Amino acid sequence: MCLPRAPLRQSLRAVFATVLLVVAAAPVHAAARMDLDEGWTFRIDPEGRGEALGWSGKEPAGTRAIRLPHSWNIGEDHDVLGVGWYFRRIEPPASGAHSHLGLHFGATFYSARVFLDGREIGSHEGGFTEWSVDLSDRLRGPGFLAVRIDNRPGRATIPGFAERGGTGAWYDWWAFGGIVREVWMEAGGAAGIVRQAIRTEVSLRGALVRDRIVLRNSGLAPLAVTLRATARAPGGEVAGSARRTFTLAPGGGEWPIEVGIDHPLLWSIDQPNVYRLEVALEAGDGAPLDFRVDTFGIRTIEIRDRHLLVNGERVRLTGLTRHEDSPWEGLAETAGTIRHDYDDLVALHTRLTRPVHYPQHPLVLDYADAHGILLVPEIPVWQFSESQLADPAVQELARRQMREMIEQAGNHPSILAWSVANESATGSPGGVAYFRALRDFIRDIDPGRLVTYADDNLPKLERAQDSAANDADFLLMNQYYGSWHGPASELGPALDRVDRLFPGKMVIISEFGYPGIFARSPGEADEARRRILREQIPVLAARDWIAGAILWCYQDYKSRRNLWPGQEEGYVEHGLVDEWRQRKPSYEVWKRLSAPAQIAVEWSRPDAKGGWNYRIVLSPNSPDQLPYWRLRGYRLEWTVLDEKGKVLTGGSRSFADLAQAQTIEGTVPAQAPLRLVARLLQPDGVVSLDETFALAGRRPEI
Repeated sequence: MCLPRAPLRQSLRAVFATVLLVVAAAPVHAAARMDLDEGWTFRIDPEGRGEALGWSGKEPAGTRAIRLPHSWNIGEDHDVLGVGWYFRRIEPPASGAHSHLGLHFGATFYSARVFLDGREIGSHEGGFTEWSVDLSDRLRGPGFLAVRIDNRPGRATIPGFAERGGTGAWYDWWAFGGIVREVWMEAGGAAGIVRQAIRTEVSLRGALVRDRIVLRNSGLAPLAVTLRATARAPGGEVAGSARRTFTLAPGGGEWPIEVGIDHPLLWSIDQPNVYRLEVALEAGDGAPLDFRVDTFGIRTIEIRDRHLLVNGERVRLTGLTRHEDSPWEGLAETAGTIRHDYDDLVALHTRLTRPVHYPQHPLVLDYADAHGILLVPEIPVWQFSESQLADPAVQELARRQMREMIEQAGNHPSILAWSVANESATGSPGGVAYFRALRDFIRDIDPGRLVTYADDNLPKLERAQDSAANDADFLLMNQYYGSWHGPASELGPALDRVDRLFPGKMVIISEFGYPGIFARSPGEADEARRRILREQIPVLAARDWIAGAILWCYQDYKSRRNLWPGQEEGYVEHGLVDEWRQRKPSYEVWKRLSAPAQIAVEWSRPDAKGGWNYRIVLSPNSPDQLPYWRLRGYRLEWTVLDEKGKVLTGGSRSFADLAQAQTIEGTVPAQAPLRLVARLLQPDGVVSLDETFALAGRRPEI
C-alpha cells in the first residue's frame, strides 16, 4: 500500500491524520511534496551527441510525450542500448516558504546526469535505488530540466559484463533504460529529517527500539531543537515514546533515540505485525520543523544448530524469485503489476525469496512486511570475475550501492539478510577479499543483520577456506542439477559434499528449477520442470540443515542470454508463468508441493441405501518437510455439494495452534456424485489451500 502524496501546502496536522489510516506504507514527510510524473518528453540519442548539440539546455525536435515511470525499451525502442534524454519544465513551489528544495528520483537505469538550464547539477550511477539533487540555491524561478540516461553496461558497472563467463558477456536480464520509478520535489525548512535507521531488541522485559535519526541543518547557525519519537502499535495506539533536546550544528548530523515497548506484538510469518515510528522535529520554541513516519517490526532472527529461527521458533521456508519485468512496463513497474505478482506469489506459499539480483521497489518491501515474507536483497554483482571483484572502482561502487540499499530498506522487518554477489569468482583470493570487505562494511552500518552471497560452485571446492562462503553467516546455494550442473541424480551427493565442507553452516537453496533451453520445446521444458520439482523437494527436505528453497523463477523474463537457439533477444523460458503471467502446468505442481499443510478426505458408506460419511484430515507439515512453520490462527472451511452444485452441508473450524493433524467427520444423506470443497485460510483470510474431493458412484476419486 502506498500513501497518496501530500499536496504542497498540506499541514503537519493533515499529514499526521493521513498516517494514522495506514498500517504499512512508504515513509511519510511533513515536507511538501510535488509529483513530477507528468509533463515529460523523451528522445533517444543514438549517437550520444545530445549534450554537444545543446539538449541539456533546450528541448530538441523529435521528442515524444511520456509519463513516468518510463523505460524506453518498450515498443519501438525495445533494443536500444545507449543514451536517452528526458525533458521537463519545472518551477519552485508557489508558496516560497521553504529554504530546502530537493529533486528526488525513485530510480534511474543506469547512469544519470541532471541538467538545469544547461548546467549539470547532479549525477548517479546504479539503477535500483532512490537518489536526489539539492535544488535549494539553484531553482529560483521556472527552469528547464534535462536528464541524460545511459543504460549500457561495462566491466566496472553494477550490473556489468559478466566476465566470469568471458569478456563482454551480458548479464541475464534486460537493460531497461529510463527513469524507471517516480520523480518528485520536496520542499521544507532549514532543518529537517533525512531518514531513520530503526532497529529493535527483544528481551523478557519487552522491546527496545533503537533509532538513529539523520538530520540536516541547511542554515549557517546552530539550532536548538527537540526530537519527539512515538511508536504506534499495529492498531494505532501509542506503544511508547521518547524525547531529547540538543543543539543541531550547521550541516546536521545523526542522533540516536530509544523507545521502550512493553508487551510487543512480534512480527512473524503468519502474524506480520507492523509498527510505525513517528518522529517530530521541533524548534526550541516548540514550532514544528519536520515530521517523518517509517514502519518497522519487532522480531528476532537467529541461526542455531544450522537451523533458522524466527522469534525462537524454527522455520523452513520456500518461495520464488521474480524479476521486475513485464512486456507492458519492463522495469518501470506500477503498483498494479507489483500487487498482482506478489498476490500470486503468496498464493504459491512464498515465505522466503532472494527476491532477485537487485534492490527492490519500496512497494515490494511494504508488501513483504505486511504478508510475512522474508527477503534476502542483493546488489547486482552478477557473475563477476576475480579481476572485476578486485577492481577498486567496482568495490567502491558496490559499497555505495549497498549503502543506498540498506539505508532505504533496512527498517523493514522482512529483511533477513543482505547478499553482496551472485555466482561470481568468490572461490578465488580476490573474491574472498571482496566478500570480507563488503561484509565488514555492512556490519559497520547494519550490525544486526546477516550477510551472505549466492554461490553456484560450492560442491566443486577442495577446501572451505578457499571460498568466501567460509566467511558468510550462512550459505546461499544455487543448484541446477538436471541441467547446467549435471545429471539430476548428482544432487544428493553434491549436497552431502557441501555438508562435509561446511559442517557448521546453514544452507538456503537460493536457486533451482529447470531452464527451457535444455529441452526441445516449452512443453517439454515444463514437463521436465515438473519432474525436477517432484524429485528435488524431498531430497532438499531430507537435509536437516537446509532451511529454505527458492525456485527460479516466477515468470519468464527478457534477456540476451539463455534463449532458444538463434535468438539474440527474447524471454527466458524459466518461469511457472510466462511473460504475460499465463500459468504453466508446473504452477499447480509447485503450489501443491510448497503448501504448509495437506488436506485429505476419506469417503465411506454405512449401507447401500444410506448416504455417505466423510472424514477430513488436515495435517500441518512437520520440521522434516519443506516448507515448515508453526501454523497459528488458521481456519478450515468445507462444503459438500451435489452434482448440480447445491450445498448439502458444510462447516468451519478455527485452530489457535495447528501443531498436529486434525480430523473432522460428517455425514451427507445423499447419493453420489458428490464434491467436498475444503479451504484452509491464513489468519489474514488469504486462502492457503483450496482442494476439491470428488465422489462418483461407489468409487471415491481423491
